[in-house]
Amino acid sequence: MEYKHTIGGEASYTGIGLHSGEISTIRFKPAGPDEGIVFIRVDLPDRPEIPADIDHVVDISRGTTIGVGNATVGTIEHVLSAIKGLRIDNVRIEIDGPEAPVADGSPIVFLNLLRECGSVQQDSERIFFELDAPISFSAPEDNVDIVIVPSNELKITFMIDYKHPYLGTQYTWLPSLNFYEKEFAGARTFCFINEILYLKEKGLIKGGSLENALVIAEPNISEAELQHLQDVFGYHKPVTVSDEGILNSHPLRYHNEFVRHKVADLLGDIALLGIPIKGHILAARSGHKTNVALVKKLRQIQKKNELKKIYQKGKSDDVVFDINAIMRIIPHRYPFLLVDKITEFVPGESLVGIKNVTINEPFFQGHFPGHPIMPGVLIIEGMAQAGGIMLLNQLDNPQDYVAYFASIDNVKFRKPVLPGDTLRYELKVISLKRSMAKMHGDTYVNGEKVAEGDFLAMIMEKEK
Repeated sequence: MEYKHTIGGEASYTGIGLHSGEISTIRFKPAGPDEGIVFIRVDLPDRPEIPADIDHVVDISRGTTIGVGNATVGTIEHVLSAIKGLRIDNVRIEIDGPEAPVADGSPIVFLNLLRECGSVQQDSERIFFELDAPISFSAPEDNVDIVIVPSNELKITFMIDYKHPYLGTQYTWLPSLNFYEKEFAGARTFCFINEILYLKEKGLIKGGSLENALVIAEPNISEAELQHLQDVFGYHKPVTVSDEGILNSHPLRYHNEFVRHKVADLLGDIALLGIPIKGHILAARSGHKTNVALVKKLRQIQKKNELKKIYQKGKSDDVVFDINAIMRIIPHRYPFLLVDKITEFVPGESLVGIKNVTINEPFFQGHFPGHPIMPGVLIIEGMAQAGGIMLLNQLDNPQDYVAYFASIDNVKFRKPVLPGDTLRYELKVISLKRSMAKMHGDTYVNGEKVAEGDFLAMIMEKEK
């Protein structure tokens, strides 16, 4: 058993935001045993609090930004990387501006501050995201591939592959968080000269400079181009280029600092999951966009596992919720419970339910004598019940609520359902809020569609 940790004191740092150019002060404070990582915008009315988790990510176009309502905090990945690199679970972070300071472009400044505060064990057990089997994630449009395989602790293997003479292919691996502080925390962010010129001239990196990022030059860059760069940044001294192609000749802190920074970024982004991972992450060419997409996928798996622990008492590899779990979630009972099990479930996205149709169904007595056919309205009801499971599982106490359907549209029946058939309900979410959802449902028998429809449902508390 491992216990959660917070910091033992307070520390602060004042600096400029990379994109906004605004000066802000960030202050780290101890947090309660289960608070997690929370940012507090102390410069705004009511001091809004923003949990640093995947559900509050609002922008990934230039770094990672989280928000609640109109309150946001941007470029938090280096702060989160330092926190997770030190295995800190709970911390409150006060900030008086819209963006975390960029510091020197690496997590090391924040790590040193947190290290000075010390770490305090708390009376709360640390819960891990653990894998039973490998998980893969691909983004072909970004040429990104990520695989996570089971491991007894977090490990990261990373490869970058830039078609650039000063960078090319680099590879590194983090065998344990024990190596993070010395081998990865000091790795600085980087970009190419054409990128920084474009961003600077467009006003998108108002706080960017050659001191808080490694800027990679093009081969045979001319004196005129260096002069233009000097003018853009308002430098009084000439801009130089090192043998490694780095502007202003900043020496590298590691021989493969660029890929090590990618590891530091990834560690900060996976902190958005909210719990530490036990797994070996093998990533190729990933950045913030795909890191966040990966965490969203892990969050869905995490939610499903949490729900299975709550409702599914027995363990089965091919069932997410058995009939007993279903009856803990929705109020329907014999003879009107029309879902036997849930076999696939992606929270907030999709669900697959199964109903075995037997001659013992009570409706066959009258529909029709001598020619038993399942009423189409009951097929729709079965899909609706499966959709209700999708809605009610979001609640802490689903037994106190019921899902009412406000409308059912575009219903089609394609084939009759007979005794002995197995119905496969496939529900996909079109839009989902806490109290209302729109879903599309298809029902299949042996791979052939027998019915479909669109459902609008509302969750309401049962009358006492």
